[in-house]
Amino acid sequence: MRDYDEITAFLGEWGPYQKVVFFLLSLSVIPNGFGMSMVFVADIPEHRCLIPGDLNLSEAWINRTIPLELEKGKLQHSKCRRYRLDVIVNLSQTFPDPDSFNMSELEQEPCLDGWEYSKDQYISTIVSEWDLVCNDDWKGSFSMSIFFMGVLVGSFVSGQLSDRFGRKIVLFGTTVVQTGFSIIQVFSTNWEIFCFLNFLVGIGQISNYVAAFVLGSEVFGKSVRVIYCTLGVGICYTLGYMMLPLFAYFIRSWWILQLTLSIISTLCIALWWFIPESPRWLLIKGRVQEAEAILRHIAKKNHITPPEVLFSDLELQDMKAKSEHPHSIIHLFKTRNIRIISILNFLVWFISAFGYHGLSLNTPNLHGDNYLNCFLSAACEIPAHIAAWLLLRRFPRRFSTSGPLFLGGIVLLFIQLIPSNLSALQTVLMLIGKFGPTSAFTIIYIYSAELYPTTVRNMGVGTSSTVSRLGSIISPYIFYIGVYHEFLPFILIGSLTVFAAILVLFLPETLNVPLPETIDQMQKMKGFKCRRKQKNAQNIYENKTSGENNIAVSKTEEI
Repeated sequence: MRDYDEITAFLGEWGPYQKVVFFLLSLSVIPNGFGMSMVFVADIPEHRCLIPGDLNLSEAWINRTIPLELEKGKLQHSKCRRYRLDVIVNLSQTFPDPDSFNMSELEQEPCLDGWEYSKDQYISTIVSEWDLVCNDDWKGSFSMSIFFMGVLVGSFVSGQLSDRFGRKIVLFGTTVVQTGFSIIQVFSTNWEIFCFLNFLVGIGQISNYVAAFVLGSEVFGKSVRVIYCTLGVGICYTLGYMMLPLFAYFIRSWWILQLTLSIISTLCIALWWFIPESPRWLLIKGRVQEAEAILRHIAKKNHITPPEVLFSDLELQDMKAKSEHPHSIIHLFKTRNIRIISILNFLVWFISAFGYHGLSLNTPNLHGDNYLNCFLSAACEIPAHIAAWLLLRRFPRRFSTSGPLFLGGIVLLFIQLIPSNLSALQTVLMLIGKFGPTSAFTIIYIYSAELYPTTVRNMGVGTSSTVSRLGSIISPYIFYIGVYHEFLPFILIGSLTVFAAILVLFLPETLNVPLPETIDQMQKMKGFKCRRKQKNAQNIYENKTSGENNIAVSKTEEI
């Protein structure tokens, strides 16, 4: 019996209509690249304790009210402490020259009157807006984590919403959610409301991305899907990411930047009238007339005459039957084989997301200009997506995924060996290190879809994506451990990335292998234990054969 791809083969795979939809669907992903805006929105400006102006202190005394502290091997003014102002006022009346008094003997106090923030780089960020520093410095990172919590929820529900209501309506519905709550976020009156809205923005952002990914995978033919999933979606996401530092460079106020990015994102809503619903999904839902109308419209745009009858009654019944056997997440752990594949796959997704977002959010901590570093961090993803496409075309899936991860992990481990005066080289190695998780993240979507059978494929990829968001949630905090050792974050990410590269090698190979339809048809794991079993089985078979031959020889001699 013909499957959907065979039935729609008359449309061709790269006609005029497919080219237009390819371009527009890829275009709809660009605003997702703005999701890294928290790099600038939640950045921490230079700050120090605010000294009230009504104390009648001389400029010399004001400059000495902030104690010096050793930070990263350098003496710097404290960001969270000051000398007691009542004592300073009394001393200023006795000692006009503060250099004549040993300030280190004075008692210190926290910033009771708030902070003053440098305007050299930012007019405002959410940190300066709500004083998210010192004892509240965790709130800046939590603002990023709450966004990824929304992404996690969006990953979990987007597939189910898409299966129930359709790919197109979820794609544009979540675009409205993402842009709408981003605009409302601009008017946040406190940090708590900002975080709540950031959670909702995260839900819309990933749901939009997943819906675009699934819709393109179902609309395009086999040869175009890999290009769309790597170059189309991947590079357009990166273009949005690259545009972010350009906007942030000219817009230094967090709420104006957020509003500008949100307004640009709303332009994608106009694509509703040009992007079709998935005919494959319509058929599964029994909406045959709508599916046929779309297919005949595609044929017309491609200047092709369609068959008079597109689907036979038997084919329609078969499609409907497949949709009537739902599976739950339990089926991802039903047998020992699929259980091991799922666990290994989840770990690789988790580590890839942890490394990718950890390195992306570390941009403000790099040496040099923040805007240039962010642009370079985004730009390095383009060769990563191209490499993913080339690797998928020419090499086995396991090595296509493991190779970039291993390269990225090893490079990150080497950063600690670079002298501190070669900061530019450290930045270059970090960008090369990011190449690995980025390329692997692109490949693993396709690899996971090939690992799981049709009955649980969407669930397998969706659950893997959900697990990966746990890595995204903790990624904003990874560079806090740099307080104990400057290169400890890179050592941790590098080690985990190499570990993920090794784990991938234990997964089955899927290149040029027919996609499994049921769990029983899945490829078996090729781990060490399986090899021992195979070897034992071979020995048993050889012994059995040898014994049968000996019996046959004995009987021959008797005769």
